[in-house]
Amino acid sequence: MSAPHLYQAPDNLLKGRTILVTGAGDGIGRCAAITFAAHGATVILAGKTIEKLESVYDEIENAGYPQAAIYPIHLGGAVMKDYRDMHDTLEQEFGQLDGLLHNASILGDRKPIAQTDSEEWLEVMQVNTNATFMMTQALLPLLEKSPDASIIFTSSGVGRKGRAYWGPYAVSKFAVEGLMETLADELANTSNIRVNSLNPGATNTGMRQTAYPAEDPSVNPLPEDIMPLYLYLMGPDSQGVNGQALDAQTPT
Repeated sequence: MSAPHLYQAPDNLLKGRTILVTGAGDGIGRCAAITFAAHGATVILAGKTIEKLESVYDEIENAGYPQAAIYPIHLGGAVMKDYRDMHDTLEQEFGQLDGLLHNASILGDRKPIAQTDSEEWLEVMQVNTNATFMMTQALLPLLEKSPDASIIFTSSGVGRKGRAYWGPYAVSKFAVEGLMETLADELANTSNIRVNSLNPGATNTGMRQTAYPAEDPSVNPLPEDIMPLYLYLMGPDSQGVNGQALDAQTPT
């Protein structure tokens, strides 16, 4: 598809699919979870703040979409055993996974590399990169059970071209791009799983406002406005799209 950011999804695009979304409590993750549910998916809401996940769960329930599930997990502290336990629980409850959206990430302080605290560096890398790797590895067997599975890694403009003062966040997103490309190449022609990265672009979210406190939030699109590419990548129309670094908004 030449312009997937303009994709128009049919209402039943994701019917019968089970999709896990990390960082589902607010921002783009919340919007993606609700959007996937609105198109027929059973969505597993993963995040660390149960109250926020419950709010999303209730919104999905009240709208009459397929019943969601909540899976609390703290990516900053979880270890490999926690992700293996996640696999076992999801296998017992759902049997397989058809989609995995790695949306959760933390920004860290924006400051020069020379002034970046090593503990903060490690925390950002842990949440944005290491947790993403461990969860992906643990859940691959569930994705392999699907006839048509999709993994989406969330990237950033500063994960494709480094920029001053973005420190560990930028480096963590470069690493995510590398993880995507490596895994996509490993699975090409041997698996029903496709693997891509998605750069949301400037979006009206809390993280964006933290990163750009002087910016007028209303100049950026809402999360709802960038959902076409998320739907395209999670649905069957993107079969064969693998190893691509895509943009949710029109490249400028």
